Amino acid sequence: MGEHTERDERTFGSASLLGLLRRWYHVPLLVVAMAFMFWVRVQSYDDFVFADGAVRLRAVDSWYHWRTTMYTVNNWPYTMPYDPWTAFPTGTYVGQFGTLFDQLLATVALLVGLGDPSKQTVFAVVLLAIPALAALIALPTYAIGRRLGGRPGGLVAVALLALFPGLFLTRTTSGMLQHHVAEVLFMSLAILATMVALRVAERERPTYDRVIEREYERLARPAGYSVLAGLAIALYIWVWPPGVVLIGILGLFFLIELSVVTAGGKPPDHLAFVGAVALGTTGVLTLATMEVTTVNATDPSLLQPLLAFAVAGGCLFMTWLARQWVSRRIDSRSYPVAVACVIVVSMATVALIAPHLWNTIAGNVYGRVIPFGYSATALTVPEVQPPDDLPRYVYSQYGLAFYTALIGLVALVGRSVFTDDHRAEHGLIVVWALFLTSMAFTQVRFNYYYVIPIAVLNAYLVGLILERADLSVGLDSVRHARSSGFVGVVLVAALLLALFVPLVPPVADTTVVEAGQTASPSRDAMFWKSSNTWLAENSPAPGEWGGADNADDLEYYGTYSIPEDRDFAYPEGAYGVMSWWDYGHIITVQAERIPHANPFQQNAQSAAAFLTADSEQRGELVLAALPAAEGEDPLHSLENEELAAVADERTAQQEGEEIRYVMISSEMVGHKFSAIATYTGVDNDAYWDRQQVLTDDGEIITAPARNDAYEDTMLSRLYYDDADGMEHYRLVHDDNQTTRFASVAVSHDGGESWQPRFVNREMTPGVERSVAELRADPDVEVAVYDERVQPSVKTYERVEGAELTGSVDAPEGSTVTAELELTAEESGRTFTYEQTARVENGEFTMTVPYATEQDRSVEEGYTDSSVAADGPYEISVAETETETEIENGIGDESEAVGTAEVPESAIYDGERVEV
Repeated sequence: MGEHTERDERTFGSASLLGLLRRWYHVPLLVVAMAFMFWVRVQSYDDFVFADGAVRLRAVDSWYHWRTTMYTVNNWPYTMPYDPWTAFPTGTYVGQFGTLFDQLLATVALLVGLGDPSKQTVFAVVLLAIPALAALIALPTYAIGRRLGGRPGGLVAVALLALFPGLFLTRTTSGMLQHHVAEVLFMSLAILATMVALRVAERERPTYDRVIEREYERLARPAGYSVLAGLAIALYIWVWPPGVVLIGILGLFFLIELSVVTAGGKPPDHLAFVGAVALGTTGVLTLATMEVTTVNATDPSLLQPLLAFAVAGGCLFMTWLARQWVSRRIDSRSYPVAVACVIVVSMATVALIAPHLWNTIAGNVYGRVIPFGYSATALTVPEVQPPDDLPRYVYSQYGLAFYTALIGLVALVGRSVFTDDHRAEHGLIVVWALFLTSMAFTQVRFNYYYVIPIAVLNAYLVGLILERADLSVGLDSVRHARSSGFVGVVLVAALLLALFVPLVPPVADTTVVEAGQTASPSRDAMFWKSSNTWLAENSPAPGEWGGADNADDLEYYGTYSIPEDRDFAYPEGAYGVMSWWDYGHIITVQAERIPHANPFQQNAQSAAAFLTADSEQRGELVLAALPAAEGEDPLHSLENEELAAVADERTAQQEGEEIRYVMISSEMVGHKFSAIATYTGVDNDAYWDRQQVLTDDGEIITAPARNDAYEDTMLSRLYYDDADGMEHYRLVHDDNQTTRFASVAVSHDGGESWQPRFVNREMTPGVERSVAELRADPDVEVAVYDERVQPSVKTYERVEGAELTGSVDAPEGSTVTAELELTAEESGRTFTYEQTARVENGEFTMTVPYATEQDRSVEEGYTDSSVAADGPYEISVAETETETEIENGIGDESEAVGTAEVPESAIYDGERVEV
């Protein structure tokens, strides 16, 4: 008896264990997958850790999220309403930045820091939070995949998500402090919640009659799930206001689904119930958190609730219309035609009555959702461009999973169209996947979204094969397969091999582990750190320029209400920094100074107008016109007289809002120059032509090189010429890092003709590798020429300039030259500044920007320049006889006639200095 009992207990225990494993085997697998996803993304954590007070991040927008997160830590639970620390001289409403994403990070940091986290604690939290959020995406991915393909399908979807080495991975590693990871998480949750609400509605069948009869008990469950779906959609929009696109996706889904159901002779009440309740909930929640009353996609504005209410109302209207079709016994097949006519009329009405709303919606569809309507300036941003080589690109992102997902998509459509097993949630996945396919092929950046449809469509394909092969989805699938056929096992094995072999060694070009190891701080961040640190320590705080005492009115983490005209009234002593838009957030965070242009691409056109100005006079006119430039005409399109007229219209407030510093990097004069030129409507080819050049091999060839149009730009004159011959700009800091520039041309005909490969390009390791590959090609000749070496970042101060005057015994029209030897202390580089003037009535006058004596300090509201004069100005005169000689500075041998000492007070106040 004892032996029988023991055997029964063993059998019972074994059965219980198997039952437990069958029920819960997916849980440890999910945990392992999530842990793997987290580990992959924190491999480079040590490269970002807080050291010497330095924040290290990836990508330009990360820097602004760091600012908004720190703001929320200091002002919890509020996010930044308006920021005067960027987009000088207006400031900006930050819109899609400083949202639920930043609130979540700030809240976790406050919890970890027990209510008072240090900067180091906050930084550690954000470095770990991004990979943690990425790992959490596995949960809704599994849930969606399970609904489509059972537990095996859900696990396959998660495995794919964990192994994709493309954009989704690179946007979710440590240091990538951007809202992308939260977008994917909350969109997935919104889709999952909507799927559940639709399925519950299909089972519970909430109808119009039950609503009228107030059968609340039978409506409670579908209503509850629909409200949760609406909340999930609102959470997604709170993370990213442009996520209003999801409302558009849902609107299209309900339009199609309600039309199909009605055309099939069935009432669509249950679907309309979900749409009305869910989107109505979204509308109420987004309306409650609306911050501005404008209509645009990038801000929490009227657009989000208006569109949500429109879709909710549309669902109700379509149900009402369907009931009219039934009551009047109209052929249900004509219903979709009637709906289409109503939509066309509605769109035309909106376009006529509310053209701004229509243009906003259309503008966010073209070039974002569908691959049409790109602007030339938008295409200067790499992430906004469509994939170049689509087959190669999708393989690099997803392997063969993209193609198997297409098979799954076709199969899902076929199931809905050709079988009786049609589920609304399947229709939702089809519409969502098609929408994201278009978005991913329109802008490469949206591929971080696309991983979820790719994964879950493969989950459906796995489930479909298991279903058709009659394989069990439990732990005993192998045993069961022996009796269900060999073909099913082969199909499943073939699919799994096709999915995973291209993503793992040795087949994968880049594995997810290798891709995770490449995450590192942005080159820009490291490049600009020393210059921004110098600016922070050696220039007056905004509000203290020229001795003003208004820094308290510009507290870095202060709270500022939104001005009615979106134009912040800066206090006396505030000033801006001119640079290209790519570097605006880095200047705000690292230097705690106020950039004019920023990565929101605000003021990109005016920055380009200044940087490409063909003379100092025009550059000064552009800067003078900035505060008053509110018209539709961009500054680069105005003539000098028009710019002067705009500047004359400045108010007293605007006259005090000056650009005081100009920061230029090697990238701006190199490979980014073509983008800068594009913002002025000028093709980059206008800035180079064929010239005779000397190669590094000592040969003279005719090849493309930068021309006078380029050399005359403010950008080139400041960066390459150290403001030589300019009146109002002085170099105040040289970076101790250097960049080598060169032009590279190639010839395929033995040197008879040369084509440009790189023109005035920074010789980065990538460019050097490219040149080495060209040299290794025996059919190609390579010429390297026009080499230059310059500090990587230069900082200039804009000053009034001192007026040097004197009398000389020289013929009328003779050229007077003032030379000043200077040394940049940090780099140790020496250079000569030179200014010229003509003799008139025995006298000369010229304006110079460099001082020989430092008599102003940061404490007094001025700059502690790290570029020092090695002596006084040396003044000489040379006789000239013709206008050509005067213009070219050619004349008799110069004769020294005097020297001049120029104090800093003179260059700031525009004082006259006698020679």
